[in-house]
Amino acid sequence: MGGEQPLSRLDALRFARRVVEQQAVRQLRLIDRWIADEERRETERLQGEEMRPAPPDWLVQYGLNRSNVDAVHTGDCWAAAKSGRCRPATRQQAIDALRQQVPPCIHCRPDTVLGILD
Repeated sequence: MGGEQPLSRLDALRFARRVVEQQAVRQLRLIDRWIADEERRETERLQGEEMRPAPPDWLVQYGLNRSNVDAVHTGDCWAAAKSGRCRPATRQQAIDALRQQVPPCIHCRPDTVLGILD
């Protein structure tokens, strides 16, 4: 093994520093990539929200057979969202349905919002 001198303590510390520096650079690159990915996802989410159409002002809920009308809701009613059987309606369609004795939702009270009181 001709002439190799043992690694001095100072050389060992410098070597250890280079290894740690290389690992830190690699980890920082990885974290930077994660940050870029998350920024891209957030941008896409915001763009999706901006492109989403506005919710309707009024909803008409149909029965299980999709032919009879069960209720009238405001567009932001949580009960309508749970039913999954609602279709958007115009203000006039909502008023007409209420006047034809379609029951208003007991949670969002579209009859009160529309000013139709019995």
